[in-house]
Amino acid sequence: MKLFKVFAFVIGALAFCAFAVPSVSADEWNRKTVVTFNEPVEVPGVGAQVLPAGTYVFKILDSLSNRHIVQIFNQDETHVFTTILAIPNYRLQATDKTVMTFQERAAGQPEAIRAWFYPGRQWGEEFVYAKPRALELAKETNLPVLATPIELATAPVEALKTAPVEAVKPTGEVVELAEVVEPPPVALPQTASSLPLIGLMGLFSLGIGLALWVVSKRVV
Repeated sequence: MKLFKVFAFVIGALAFCAFAVPSVSADEWNRKTVVTFNEPVEVPGVGAQVLPAGTYVFKILDSLSNRHIVQIFNQDETHVFTTILAIPNYRLQATDKTVMTFQERAAGQPEAIRAWFYPGRQWGEEFVYAKPRALELAKETNLPVLATPIELATAPVEALKTAPVEAVKPTGEVVELAEVVEPPPVALPQTASSLPLIGLMGLFSLGIGLALWVVSKRVV
């Protein structure tokens, strides 16, 4: 009954692959993105922190339910320029390319980065600025900007996870976050992870393989 043994081995191998394949996609977890800016770009940090034109790597350091911690590295990832607090922002249609949005600035001023959308995802990262700088940006753009009262450049990551976030208008008035970030629609498309389904398929396949192996042993 070698046929039973061979079939059982194949099913078992398929089950193993079902478990192993999801673990190899590290970029999907940290959403590593390589971005080249042709002009200087302002990012949250001390005052108006400006990155010179060049190539940078964006990564998610930590992902929580209502906020994310983003880090910006140099091209070879040997230096962290800044660690940024972000909250989810929704877009109606995902794209197959990275999308960066910016705050409008006065002529001659570097654009201030606003949000980062990873390819294929409807949820992006809306960046939060230290409150003094957020107020300045709000006045320059005449639009509310996400702000936090803590100093982003020196705050430890654990502090960023619990830091208060608000939206401030040019007048300094605090408004609802929904005036800055797009809330999700009432009924979102199914975006749940396929990992549980893959796991169940793997267990099912493994069970079939073991059953066939037991049957083959009895027949022999």
